[in-house]
Amino acid sequence: MKNADAPRLFITGSTGELGRLVVSELLKRVPASSIVAGVRSVDHDVARQIAAEGIELRIADYSRPDTLLTAFTGIDRLLLISSSADHDRVGQHRNVIEAAKASDVRLFAYTSLLHADTSVLGLGEDHRRTEALLKASGLPVVLLRHGWYMENHMASVSPALQYGAVIGSAGEGRFSTATRADFAEAAAVVLSTEDQAGRIYELAGDQSYSLADLADAIATSAGKPIAYKDMPGAAFKNALVGMGLPESTAKLIADSDVAASKGALEDNDRQLSALIDRPTASYRQVVEQTVRGLAQPHPTGSERICS
Repeated sequence: MKNADAPRLFITGSTGELGRLVVSELLKRVPASSIVAGVRSVDHDVARQIAAEGIELRIADYSRPDTLLTAFTGIDRLLLISSSADHDRVGQHRNVIEAAKASDVRLFAYTSLLHADTSVLGLGEDHRRTEALLKASGLPVVLLRHGWYMENHMASVSPALQYGAVIGSAGEGRFSTATRADFAEAAAVVLSTEDQAGRIYELAGDQSYSLADLADAIATSAGKPIAYKDMPGAAFKNALVGMGLPESTAKLIADSDVAASKGALEDNDRQLSALIDRPTASYRQVVEQTVRGLAQPHPTGSERICS
């Protein structure tokens, strides 16, 4: 039975890697009847798993504003998980913002980028534009500015074991990464507690490390030498393209490494661990788990060998 007094919480992109974790974390804090999961299709294994928990599914496609207006009916608090679209990401976000405003959503949470207002990452521009749209909308907003996902670096482990090296363009720059589970828990805390409007959270891991540190962690866990090979951004991008990554993805990764070399992905304020009331995941422990989980390395053209 639905509690008429309990706020209805809407999660966009609920079948995605982050979205499904947010839903799981919310289930630890609020009744399933308070959660609404936004999906592009109900004919999806993860969507069916979510529905089996007693959670309502609603079609919510960022590119189809009509679905958003219907989906947001009766919603009190909404989490917009940033679109992964290569093109018109801001346009998709605009659709969600306009539908939320038309639906009188009382709290709009957005997964932005760490220090988005000043970030030199190529990703920063879309997040700055989205934050500007949110400010202009008049909606009550809370910004969850995410640092680098640790999983991005864990994709380096298998190729590093195969080739004996992690490659990148980050120099001695440090990454304050956290896992998607860490970020998901933060989102669930924010959505399930009062007085969040107007807050800006700079969310990053407790530990920071360089790519040389990452290589050392892989070497220690695997018991074999692993080096870090630093190279110019253009050469790094070309190496990624040569491994089969799309040009746009390779450029994004290389540009992010170069930005990290300038400190763009390091943050020592520990706002994330304070919000979730526990330490964030240890990168060395996660590396060890990843190495242990690899029966043997299987690098493919779609795998990343770097940050």
